[in-house]
Amino acid sequence: MIYNTNMKTLKFKLYQSKQNKHLKRSINAAGVIYNHCIALHKRYYRIWGKHLNCAKLQAHIAKLRKRNPFWKLVGSQAVQDICQRIEKAYQLFFKHHKKGVRPPYFKKVRKYKSFTLKQAGYKFLRGNRIKIGSKVYQYWNSRDIEGNVKTLTIKRTPLGELFMVVVVDDVTRPEIRVETSRIAGFDFGLKTFLTVSDGSKIESPHFLKQSLNVIKKASRQHSQKRKGSANRERARLNLVRKHEDVVNRRSDWFWKLAHDLTNQFDVLCFETLNLKGMQRLWGRKISDLAFGEFLSILQWVAKKKEKEVVFIDRWYPSSKTCSHCGHVLKELDLSVREWRCPSCQSVNGRDENAAKNIQAVGASTAKLGNVRQASPAIAV
Repeated sequence: MIYNTNMKTLKFKLYQSKQNKHLKRSINAAGVIYNHCIALHKRYYRIWGKHLNCAKLQAHIAKLRKRNPFWKLVGSQAVQDICQRIEKAYQLFFKHHKKGVRPPYFKKVRKYKSFTLKQAGYKFLRGNRIKIGSKVYQYWNSRDIEGNVKTLTIKRTPLGELFMVVVVDDVTRPEIRVETSRIAGFDFGLKTFLTVSDGSKIESPHFLKQSLNVIKKASRQHSQKRKGSANRERARLNLVRKHEDVVNRRSDWFWKLAHDLTNQFDVLCFETLNLKGMQRLWGRKISDLAFGEFLSILQWVAKKKEKEVVFIDRWYPSSKTCSHCGHVLKELDLSVREWRCPSCQSVNGRDENAAKNIQAVGASTAKLGNVRQASPAIAV
């Protein structure tokens, strides 16, 4: 997930209504158009050996929409957005395919999630009502929509619920900055989520691990039901709810932790992680910890509060370097959690030592001002 500080994203849940089926059919139609565009791209490249221009694709789809009533359920702006997203995906693929970036692929229509409208196709009415196309829908108006609306996205969750995601200019007043003049280094770990350079540790609740037995039971019940039956659909929804509960609890914890850390420190230093490599080595453990999602949230919160997040080079030997004298070991096995420096004879805990080194290297690249290093008195 990417968080943009120049824009604000507001999310509202639509009321359950019989006419919501029209929005769901529109999402299905968007999925059909998306798959058709992917097929055209593949065919064009196979015949001509080059990339299909986005403008040509949009003009071709516009002609097809005139002859296909089902495709007309999707507004022209939403179709343009689909073509533009596919164009960006192919540009990234041709530019970074050597780094493992894959081209866009076909998606199951029933699993297709959303469509996006930009300047037209919707109108906000009084109260909690919005007009999309020719129909009026109600949503839970949990907060006022301030600023100019840039895009409106209708999203369908795996549970079949509909949400309205509105992107607006961020016109809210900036938060009052609380300066702590503190800098800290953080080391990620599998057993301890974060080890702080002041000696404190933050343990991960391991939300997936906590709910694993419940999820396995729900998955087993789903697989035992006959395909196409109503019981199987109920079992599927139950399984989706279990997974959503894990995601929501983890996300809530990440946001609270991000605010806690940015309230305590002005500069936060981290080591650049090879998340794909870690995923291959440790699989589900890395998925449960979700380091990447936490860092995205932390960067967004830090920028809002005018704090700084610094990343040091992933190849810096933070664990093998003595934080007292700077001596670097030639080798240090992952199983070694504590080691004695052969130069100064100090005993270094692996994670605590790495966090101190990350702090020291991060301090050399940060815009410090009146920032000082974190002392052991701080507890996270």
